[in-house]
Amino acid sequence: MDVVTDPVRMQELALEGRRRGEKSALVPTMGFLHEGHLSLVRLAKERAENVVLSSFVNPAQFGPQEDLDRYPRSVERDLELCEQEGVSVVFMPEAGTMYAEDASVKIEENALSRGLCGGSRPVHFSGVLTVVAKLFLLAQPDLAIFGEKDAQQLRLIRRMVRDLNFPIEIVPGPIVREADGLAMSSRNSNLSVEERAQAIVLRRSLLAVEKAVAKGERRVEILRDIVTQHLAEAPLGQLDYLSFVDDETLAPIEDLGDQPALAALAVQFPNARLIDNLTLDF
Repeated sequence: MDVVTDPVRMQELALEGRRRGEKSALVPTMGFLHEGHLSLVRLAKERAENVVLSSFVNPAQFGPQEDLDRYPRSVERDLELCEQEGVSVVFMPEAGTMYAEDASVKIEENALSRGLCGGSRPVHFSGVLTVVAKLFLLAQPDLAIFGEKDAQQLRLIRRMVRDLNFPIEIVPGPIVREADGLAMSSRNSNLSVEERAQAIVLRRSLLAVEKAVAKGERRVEILRDIVTQHLAEAPLGQLDYLSFVDDETLAPIEDLGDQPALAALAVQFPNARLIDNLTLDF
């Protein structure tokens, strides 16, 4: 397993692999790996000879009051896990090597990024899309794996690939959950014991929505009430957003119809902001 910190060297290795005709997959992460990340690695290994895992806490996607300095890190453990999973290359650059001091180019998206996380984190998705585009150019993958927990991010990256003609297949990886249903996230480690106990309300509220829809409920107003009633059981959490949107366009909807919809929410606890989502397909 190669561990690469220099972006130029990463691109050299990637181009060498292309010249040899090897198929490669990229798994972008911010490190502090958990089973959710490892499931993406395994999915990548099913599809490609070479798997590149990037581990980079990208400062460009954090706002001034967000948790960049508190984002968990575990370099040695991450490398051990990557070795065990058969990762070909771990790309671990420093911020100073990824962005020039006078960097002035970034990628903006002006439709899918307006609501959900984009509404409360205005600089976030520009930072995400810019760094992902850079990773695509450096790692030169044939395909890239992204988890479905970050539903809006997944759709934005698909749109970027489409609009900018990246020759890369975007492969979604299912949400991996803890035994009690909480979606796995590196930020879960920042939760206090009390916060962690209350955090399961995110999944419970979405399951209650799924159950109501299965019984025929289509009114978003009623589905929102179901979620807020469950969230009342988590007094340490403050609702950031709760949205019911078209699954493809992410446009808000008033009532469920025949097209797939996405129910998504974010809850801010004192020590971590958590997200979860549920696809409602008919």
